[in-house]
Amino acid sequence: MDFKYPKNEKLKSKKTIDSLFTEGKSVGKYPLRLVFIQDNFEDDVPLKMGVSVSKKYFKKAVDRNYFKRILRECYRLNKHILIENLDQKYCLMFFYQTKERLSYQEINEKTIQLFEKFVLSLRKKEEENN
Repeated sequence: MDFKYPKNEKLKSKKTIDSLFTEGKSVGKYPLRLVFIQDNFEDDVPLKMGVSVSKKYFKKAVDRNYFKRILRECYRLNKHILIENLDQKYCLMFFYQTKERLSYQEINEKTIQLFEKFVLSLRKKEEENN
């Protein structure tokens, strides 16, 4: 099991991020939201992930950075849920959307639930297409 979050897995392309917001689909598990789009990027990784915490809810950069660090850690430890169930390449954006200051354990549990919900939604979509 690879628990790394290497540079080539980080979503940095402005063009891809813009397309995520314009044509991406979304899955949510309060207070987290995952926006995703299928993409054929060059790198040899199954997905690219970016994280975001709203300035609206956390005015101080220190607080936003804290929650972004937690989101990245939760992704890093639970990305196997996604990788084992994906057959195509995806770009994902991971959002923390509340004023509440949840603990790491609560965010981690919600992350696992969100990733499982994402995988289920992809399976349903696949079954509809077949």
